[in-house]
Amino acid sequence: MNIRSLTRGDGVVIGAAVVLFIASFLDLTSVDCPRGIDCSSADLPNAWDALGVLMSVFLAGVIGAALIVVARALPQPRKVAGLDLGQFGVAFTVFAVWTAFWTITDLPSAGAGMILGLLATLVLAGGAIASPLIPALQAPLMPTPRPAAPQPYGGQQQPVGYGYPGAEQQQPPYGGQPQHDQHQQPQQYQPDPQQQAQAPHGGAPAAEFAPFWFAVPVPRPLYPEDGSPTPIAELAPGTWYLAVDQRGPALVAQTQDGRRGVLQDTTGIQRG
Repeated sequence: MNIRSLTRGDGVVIGAAVVLFIASFLDLTSVDCPRGIDCSSADLPNAWDALGVLMSVFLAGVIGAALIVVARALPQPRKVAGLDLGQFGVAFTVFAVWTAFWTITDLPSAGAGMILGLLATLVLAGGAIASPLIPALQAPLMPTPRPAAPQPYGGQQQPVGYGYPGAEQQQPPYGGQPQHDQHQQPQQYQPDPQQQAQAPHGGAPAAEFAPFWFAVPVPRPLYPEDGSPTPIAELAPGTWYLAVDQRGPALVAQTQDGRRGVLQDTTGIQRG
């Protein structure tokens, strides 16, 4: 699991779930005491005293938030009955806010726990639904560590050799060949020496592609090289991946476990 793949929307969901769990220990109802009577010692129930409200509002919301966060942090989407965990989580949050609304309307006098629970479920469901729709909520929750000398993809400067971003690179002598420090390169990320760059439309051969490390700003799918529409992995922010080839605007990327695929959307990637 990669916590750096969590977004700001996931942070809203997590915060609302924490507030909802705290609200489960507060009173569900309140008492209007007549003048002159002390009601401070009245034993009022909380959600843990009402199993139906506990399961349908408070635990349903917390479980929904957990499913959303786990689905986001997993390297590959997990599906149950054709739906991934995130979709199940959104359904749980909507069910929780719907139940909380009708529960509070049936109470003669709602207490702090029920009021706070309704507000928390509203924020929880709103964050779960709006996260894929609002760009501001899709930004990474934790900032991506920057390499020593970041440069945007497509820039003029080309790195000498390749390795983990921030690793020291040695400048080759004039007229010499680039020297690679083998101690700084993970063995599983060696590029295929048989790969050659494709010629452009003008017919002249293009310069040989130089592998480089990059990071994505938001989670993006990695598709098979044979053109199949089903992703083989999801690239997560905060993790560096190796670009081993280029196909037009797309990149052929390699994950940490050696899988290769095509990254079709290279907008805003950070090059190491």
